[in-house]
Amino acid sequence: MTKGVGRTGTRNDKSHTLCRRCGKSSFHIQKGVCSSCGYPGKKMRRFNWANKAKRRRTLGTGRMKYMKHIPRRFKNGFRENITAPSRKPASK
Repeated sequence: MTKGVGRTGTRNDKSHTLCRRCGKSSFHIQKGVCSSCGYPGKKMRRFNWANKAKRRRTLGTGRMKYMKHIPRRFKNGFRENITAPSRKPASK
C-alpha cells in the first residue's frame, strides 16, 4: 500500500457541471453542450438505442397537466360548453 493521496490527488478538474435544462451534471463546460439532454439545442437529445434513457424522461414521468384529462374527455366525445345529458330514466 502506498502512503498519501495517490492518483486521486490529481483529479481536481471538472469537465462537466450542472445542466440548466435537465439538472444532471452533464453540461460540458468547454464545449458548452449537455451530454444528456443536448442543451442548448432546441430539441431534446434522444436515441433509439438508449431505451432506458428514453423511458426515464418520456410522457407520463412528469405532471401531465394537460394529458391526464384526455382519456376522460375522449370518452365523452370532447364536448365543451354544454351540460352533460341526464343519466336518469326519462319520466313519462
